[in-house]
Amino acid sequence: MNRPVRRALRRDPRLLVRLAAWSVAETAPALVVGLAVARAIDDGFAAGRPGTGFAWLAVLAAAWLVGAAGARQVVLAVAAIVEPFREDLLGHVVESALDRASAAGHGPGSAAVARSNLQVELARDAFASVITVVRSFAFTVVSVVLGLGALVPEVLVLVLPPFAAGVGLFLLSLPAMARRQREFLLADERTAGSLAAAVGALRDVTACAAEDRVAASVGARVAEQAAAGRSLARVTALRTLSLAVGGRLPVLLILAGTPWLLSRGAGAGVVLGALAYVTQSLAPALGNLVQGLGISGVRLRVSLDRILRPDVPPGPASPALPTTAAERPTLSPSPCPLTSASRSPAPSPGPAAPPYGPAAGRVTARNVRAELRGVAFAYGPHAEPVISGLDLSIPEGDHLAVVGPSGIGKSTLGALLAGVLRPGAGRVEVGGVPADRLDPACRVLIPQEAYVFRGTLWDNLTYLAPASREEVDAAAREVGLTALAERLGGYGAEVSSGALSPAERQLVALTRAHLSPARLVILDEATCHLDPAAEARAEEAFARRGGTLVVIAHRLTSATRARRILVMDGTSVRIGGHSELLAASPLYADLVGHWNPATPQEPVL
Repeated sequence: MNRPVRRALRRDPRLLVRLAAWSVAETAPALVVGLAVARAIDDGFAAGRPGTGFAWLAVLAAAWLVGAAGARQVVLAVAAIVEPFREDLLGHVVESALDRASAAGHGPGSAAVARSNLQVELARDAFASVITVVRSFAFTVVSVVLGLGALVPEVLVLVLPPFAAGVGLFLLSLPAMARRQREFLLADERTAGSLAAAVGALRDVTACAAEDRVAASVGARVAEQAAAGRSLARVTALRTLSLAVGGRLPVLLILAGTPWLLSRGAGAGVVLGALAYVTQSLAPALGNLVQGLGISGVRLRVSLDRILRPDVPPGPASPALPTTAAERPTLSPSPCPLTSASRSPAPSPGPAAPPYGPAAGRVTARNVRAELRGVAFAYGPHAEPVISGLDLSIPEGDHLAVVGPSGIGKSTLGALLAGVLRPGAGRVEVGGVPADRLDPACRVLIPQEAYVFRGTLWDNLTYLAPASREEVDAAAREVGLTALAERLGGYGAEVSSGALSPAERQLVALTRAHLSPARLVILDEATCHLDPAAEARAEEAFARRGGTLVVIAHRLTSATRARRILVMDGTSVRIGGHSELLAASPLYADLVGHWNPATPQEPVL
């Protein structure tokens, strides 16, 4: 980790000589401040010679002018050292990212971008700060020691021991501080990543009623970061102690030792000069060192560590891709599983495990018969009801299609059935359990905008339930995902939302839902981006899967495949079969009248 720093410092020795020369000029006030104050008082104003006193103050003012000029040149010299250091780091980051991308067979990920845009800049700024404070501290200490030695050597006994103790205490705390700072930065990254993932998936989190689980997961990251912050704060408190010992204790010792100094021939001006050296030069230099190394030094070490070390994922590694039922993780069965007869093919038997209970605060239903009685819902206290006085029964095993004009409340009905929304009036129950209290494993809602998270295709497909390779292959064949999986390079291929088309994302989400244990499946225009043939294949796969299927139709053909059809027209609802509704529902008859099966285009509902 120290190699880039050493290389930057050794690149051009003339820059170091230039920096040292201007550092002498910058610290000129630290050399003369105490001496000028002492001589101005003792030899000037106290002795009745104000001209001498003002002359010494003029010397101090001249030293400040020299220091200001030196400070400007110091900034330029530091920049000349730091900018090549930044270029070296950036070159290393780019080369490493390209090497890893070439080895992995895909483009560099966001970590490489973050390192090039954040970590390198942090390292550059921290390196400049470290050079500045360490250089200033060293030259200031030398100047103060020389000034005190010229003023009254005896005072060094009162100043140097506590000052050295303060510096030593701070240096001893640096390794622990660096470790805690790294832990805090990693925890911060994990928290940011967890929050970004949750925000990006808000609709699907809500659709799956996974708010409690996601909140617990994000909360755990926040708690981890808070614990890391408290641990860092405890170590950081040592900086205050080191400042008290090294910067404040010498002042007390000088004041307490004033009688001794006076007995050694020192005057009042000498005592004030010694105090000026400590309070105006030595203590600020220690404060800058503690602040600079304690923050910038630790940040430099952590940033270089992140840049130069190989990628280490902030969370636990993903499990190896299972290929057989025997290799899949030993997880507890779902509290709402499909029967083995309704899955295609039947799951291979795995190791026995005790069943787990429903999610916290949720209830497992014995069946998924849905009952809506007197249901009303509006999106706000003063808004018109989207659904009003709805009574509906959906027996277990039913295949129901919901049709109606856009904005009539079809998606609202799906959200009420899934428990994502609570009715303003009436009740919605699934298996005798209020829908909003139903265990998430019993139902799955797929919205129109399908969610695919960054990870492997396997992780995306088995997110809701563990599955064997045979089960995943079967579900992919049923839904129509096999060709896409082969094109991507298999289930181990890395996928993300931006890398897939909307139709491809829907196929992934549909296969994921097909593999889930849910017995109630709600497709809210979940096939709208598929072509009619692919849509028919996916819906038929869910119909064969077993359980209850509710399809909020995007095309009229979805209704013709259903066992029953619910027509929503804003003032009333009608339910029945295709032939029955042609005669009983003018809206449905109108929709069918505008549909020509011979043309590829169908009316969008």
